[in-house]
Amino acid sequence: MEVAHPTAGWEQLGERFYRKIQLYTEVFDVDLDLDNFIVAGAPYGGAIALYRNEDKFVAFQPTKPSKPSIDIYSCAGKLIRRINWDKGSIRGLGWSEDEKLLVVTADGTVRCYYDLQGDFTQFSLGNGAESSGVKSCKFYDHGMVALLSNGSLITVSSYDEPRPRLLTSPPAEGEVHSWNIIPPAYTLSRSVEVLLSIGSTVYVSDATECEDRFLDIGPFSQICVSPNGKFAALYTTTGKAHVITSDFQTRLSEYDSKSKIPPKYFEWCGNDAVVIAWEDEVHLVGPGGALARFYYDSGRVHLVPDYDGVRIIANDTCDFLQKVPDVIEDVFRLGTDSPASILLDAVEQLEMQSPKADDNIQLIRPHLVEAVDACVNAAGQEFNVHWQKQLLKAASFGKSVLDIYNSDDFVDMCETLRVLNAVRFFEIGLPLSYDQYQRLSPSGLISRLLNRHEYLLALRIAGYLRLPTDKIYVHWASTKVKVGSEDDDAICRKVVDKLAGKPGISFEAIARAAYDEGRGRLATELLNHEPRAGRQVPLLLSMEEDELALDKAIESGDTDLVYFVLHQLKRKMPLATFFRAINSRPTATALVEAAARDSDGEGHEDTAMLKDLYYQDDRRLDGAAVFVREALRQPEARTASDKLALAAKLLTDNAKENAFELGALKEAASLLHTQQVLESNLNETFTGLSLNQTLFKLIKLGYYGRAKKIQSEFKVPEKVTWWIRLQALVAKRDWAEIEEISKQRKAPPIGWEPFYSQTIQAGNPRLAATFIPKCTGLEPGETIKMYETCGMRVKAAEEAVRLKDAEAWARLLEAAGRNTQEGREIERLGLAIFKK
Repeated sequence: MEVAHPTAGWEQLGERFYRKIQLYTEVFDVDLDLDNFIVAGAPYGGAIALYRNEDKFVAFQPTKPSKPSIDIYSCAGKLIRRINWDKGSIRGLGWSEDEKLLVVTADGTVRCYYDLQGDFTQFSLGNGAESSGVKSCKFYDHGMVALLSNGSLITVSSYDEPRPRLLTSPPAEGEVHSWNIIPPAYTLSRSVEVLLSIGSTVYVSDATECEDRFLDIGPFSQICVSPNGKFAALYTTTGKAHVITSDFQTRLSEYDSKSKIPPKYFEWCGNDAVVIAWEDEVHLVGPGGALARFYYDSGRVHLVPDYDGVRIIANDTCDFLQKVPDVIEDVFRLGTDSPASILLDAVEQLEMQSPKADDNIQLIRPHLVEAVDACVNAAGQEFNVHWQKQLLKAASFGKSVLDIYNSDDFVDMCETLRVLNAVRFFEIGLPLSYDQYQRLSPSGLISRLLNRHEYLLALRIAGYLRLPTDKIYVHWASTKVKVGSEDDDAICRKVVDKLAGKPGISFEAIARAAYDEGRGRLATELLNHEPRAGRQVPLLLSMEEDELALDKAIESGDTDLVYFVLHQLKRKMPLATFFRAINSRPTATALVEAAARDSDGEGHEDTAMLKDLYYQDDRRLDGAAVFVREALRQPEARTASDKLALAAKLLTDNAKENAFELGALKEAASLLHTQQVLESNLNETFTGLSLNQTLFKLIKLGYYGRAKKIQSEFKVPEKVTWWIRLQALVAKRDWAEIEEISKQRKAPPIGWEPFYSQTIQAGNPRLAATFIPKCTGLEPGETIKMYETCGMRVKAAEEAVRLKDAEAWARLLEAAGRNTQEGREIERLGLAIFKK
């Protein structure tokens, strides 16, 4: 069978050519009358949704289902899913860029079918949509706008996180004849703009204002905006089509269809021409009013606009109408003498073993690289496999003649065409053009295959393009656990065996799918194969498998994860149940205790939690310690005493074992009582001080007798008392009292050295020096340093002479200076013993 030349389907439109490519034939059943359906197609060769037009009466057909449904087909007519519909009248049917099907009902309910298999999320437009009713909707890449019956406009900018909000309403007077939107990506405000035909003009509404564009050629029965957002096409009720810039500043062209019948469709074909479609007739209008006509014998056609063209859907065919790409025109246009066309002719001559092939190569040798690149690019833009091969053969022949040529683009194009031809096959029905594929991306294509459950092809394409396959396996497994008819154990085995050894597999995602389907036991089994505890734990918590979640978190060794689980459990469990859950888990108990000890990150305790924890665990000593720490923080003695009494009460049941602690508590209570008495008698604050601090404060205040009495009462050792007394006297600089003590013959229990060190540190070297002769048991030469520290070099020199320490004497002499009085005195002291 002879293959038609690519130009056979071309139509000239002004200076450019357009082509109509037949993608598929025998698309729908002959008894399916498309005239009775609303048709909406997803971008990038995506799925087609059909819903019976509620405004048309249709004869009853016993062979057809009587219940309303939304049927999702591929472009080749393969039924992907039938969604039964009983949720009321549909006012909007459209698709997002990532092939989510949006269904909007009259009461403002929006269903977002995200996987072509009937699963959906749902939200409401609000803002009065329920009472006023939705009139119509327009959709763009990832958002939509709804027009209500009262003229209000509601926009949703994201289906994943829908936040419906009102746009500025058009003027109250005047009917909206037609309307359309400019997506946010193409507006200066980066907010969606709505074009509304009211009267003879067009209003533009956005989030802040509604402006009149002051046209006088309306009203318009159809408005459409070009894919790049730069142009708007307006179709009047009198049959004229006007093309203007989207800012309404420049009128570009006008075309009179001379038709009294309003068209069914009015869409852009790329960014350079407009398509007007009636029941079986399609007009393609280019710049300057240039026209091409197409006729269909099979009844009504439906248009699905795409980024770089328009799909024409009829019962027996699916066509793609687009402007002929520049590189295709450069290669195949009749009469062209471009290097690429000559290279293509050369390879045909080579196949016929004609010597003319070499002549062609020599003719274009200076432009051979350009010709090879053009053939490679043209192959990508061509749908026919024969011509793809011919173009790639030409490119291969041309680069074999070149001494140096980077073949990366050639290899990439071969891979890309193999992928595109695979998904264009009628069993798959994704007729992507090369430009659409570049915008969709390979990962986007794989997502579309997964939504169609084409797992084998998705795996082959991912392997061929060296893409990760974990997402494919997880999607397959998630679908398996949702729709599998086997028992839980069989499905778990099958999934685990299939995914064993595959890198990056998230069993958590599969388990979540099982749980969402109501198969909790299967979800738990699958989670056991998830190596990342951080993925296991949140799902286990949502499944109410609380203790298992805690065990998994503890096994992970991740303290933050354990804290997260404990926080969740404490929040939703009764306290007694929570403590029972952690009591058998020492790690959890220790972390709860640590968190309670530093509840705010600044060392403050959650005393209530600690008391409850220790009570539940019967840790009486730890519980008593909490009361003691509370008592130490109390500003009033009475409250502190009560806390100590509670601590003692906890320990009384086992008085033998806790004898020391009970004794300490008794002493603490007695001290508090003493401090209370002191406070009432002396009008000073003592509560909160330790016994030593109490003694220190009393001596410092001059109440040495009271301090002696407390020392005796609490059996404070003499050495401790003397230390406290010395520090108190130094603190209040009572040098007279210290001097009196220095006159005692008997050394105090702490010796005289502390008196020296404390006094010198307090800045009284004179008094400190009086204690030096009294100090005993010092290291040899220590007294020299002590006198020197007091600033008494001559006295230090006397000691050096007495101890016959020539080195110390020489150092002192050097420090004093030989010509000073002090130096001469030091020199005199040492002359008798240390002669040169």
